[in-house]
Amino acid sequence: MNEMPTRAQARAQEKSAGPTVARHGRLKRHHPFKTVAALLVGLLAVVGISTAGVAAYATYDVASSLKPAVKLVDAKGKVVTPGIGAMDGAFNVLLAGSDSGGGNKGYGDRGENLNDVTMLLHVSADHKNATVVSFPRDMYVPIPSCPDGKGGSYDAMSSQKINNTLSYGGLACTVLTVEKLTGLDIPYAGVIQFDGVIEMSNAVGGVNVCVAGDIKDPYTGLDVKAGENTLQGAPALAFLRTRHGVGDGSDLGRISNQQVFLSSLVRTIKSADTLANPVKVYALAKAATSNISLSESLNNPTTIASMAMALKNVDVPKVVFVQYPNHYQGDGVAPTKDAASTLMSALQDDKPVTLTGDTGVGSEAAPGAATQAPAAPSTQAPAAPAPTDTSSATPGDGSSVQLPSDVHGQTAAQVTCSKPFQD
Repeated sequence: MNEMPTRAQARAQEKSAGPTVARHGRLKRHHPFKTVAALLVGLLAVVGISTAGVAAYATYDVASSLKPAVKLVDAKGKVVTPGIGAMDGAFNVLLAGSDSGGGNKGYGDRGENLNDVTMLLHVSADHKNATVVSFPRDMYVPIPSCPDGKGGSYDAMSSQKINNTLSYGGLACTVLTVEKLTGLDIPYAGVIQFDGVIEMSNAVGGVNVCVAGDIKDPYTGLDVKAGENTLQGAPALAFLRTRHGVGDGSDLGRISNQQVFLSSLVRTIKSADTLANPVKVYALAKAATSNISLSESLNNPTTIASMAMALKNVDVPKVVFVQYPNHYQGDGVAPTKDAASTLMSALQDDKPVTLTGDTGVGSEAAPGAATQAPAAPSTQAPAAPAPTDTSSATPGDGSSVQLPSDVHGQTAAQVTCSKPFQD
């Protein structure tokens, strides 16, 4: 596992010529996970609870399971305290997935507390579109000055891997880093551990995933056969953690593999079988709130319920999973600026996005579904894509922004299959 550099080492690295190690797809073994699916599930689940006959007890019991809150700050160090009430307009939620294992000895000694998965959920002002952006764990980004938890602050760094932020300055640092990278205000955030994934997959009775060929990964213990598989508990976690078993063996392949799972999870949650079942709904909410450490701004059942009311109006085809545009560089990846600008400008202007590229190196269209060209990993930065013309679009008018073809992802309505590792 890559270890988080000390602050002294990080500052020393700032003075060096930069990263010049091996190809990103062959990094040392890591044990990541966690995904915004957990937050999506929790939000949707609370809505179901509010309409079910178990409302009184469930609301109390779920609220009592909330973990201690985490303070978020803005760029000036001021504590973020959004108002509580009905959720009006657009909103952004960040979820960091810690690889620490949450204290469960069964996951072994994981060393530094790294955010090996970082996802941002943007819900549009009209509550008709939701975009989930995945940030590659090995992407080099600027890290701003972050609070040290003792009234002081850590130094800013011009280029470090984004998965170092949770260990460097906690959840607040991860949020500040993503805000700087995206230009978006992110008042809500949470951290989820391994156990949360297991409990939430159990709560829905398993998630159906398609696998294009047998996958066996000794690093995570994953062993699935080609075809349809219903995963829950430890196998679900292994599926989401696998990197060596899918695509080109890189974290980029793992992101598209996770989107296979996430899209199926969203379809499962939005199905009548789940939302009409108060037992499943309650179990989802309990699993989410028991295993996520929330920011103070989100650590309130009323706020969560308000968000849930917005999310339940988003149709499945309008939930879009996107990989933050990037290209290989040194021992990691770097942002592809033009494509990233198109994506972030769309979200800043509260516009829905339309994918024109493929699903990524770790997945492919399911048999019978619309086919997309497979992605080929690149060892250098791609040519700058032509900018998307959005001059005719007005903020808030619902006009969709077409993303460049080198931006990978899928909608929750697309049925895709995980691709086994190919050297």
